[in-house]
Amino acid sequence: MTRYVAFLRGVNVGGVNLKMAEVARALTDAGFTDVETILASGNVLVTSKAKVDAVRTTAETALRDAFGYDAWVLAYDRDAVADVSARFPFEREVDGHHSYVTFVTDADVLDELAALAADAGPDELIERGDGVVYWQVPKSGTLDTTIGRTMGKKRYKSSTTTRNLRTIEKVLAR
Repeated sequence: MTRYVAFLRGVNVGGVNLKMAEVARALTDAGFTDVETILASGNVLVTSKAKVDAVRTTAETALRDAFGYDAWVLAYDRDAVADVSARFPFEREVDGHHSYVTFVTDADVLDELAALAADAGPDELIERGDGVVYWQVPKSGTLDTTIGRTMGKKRYKSSTTTRNLRTIEKVLAR
């Protein structure tokens, strides 16, 4: 049995409002055990004997069936998420800034997002990691950054999700 982190994309933003207790129930009904939600932004811990790709597709199907929305889930074993966090390349806590990790499952999309570092403004730090893009931006301007403007495009919906580093740490603390 493996402990996985499932990041639900676009939950409780943009009109997709889900109660985490109902999400936990749907995932439990889909066969996952030890289901635990963290915060209301689509962070879920599950245990399964399945491989990571099956965890992702099973979770997406369960959420689509239960809630009738176009669910996208990025799943990772817990140790992989801990490694991503440990490799954060910038100072973790900078006053007046957000530290983010964008998880990416599509290699071409990862290349595109990592290439945005060349166009980043002076206050936006971007660095490619293993299957992720790390970035740090001033708190008041997240949506106006190079990555912030890019991530809203439909083509990234199924293969990316972004989490604040503090959220990742809360997930890992469970």
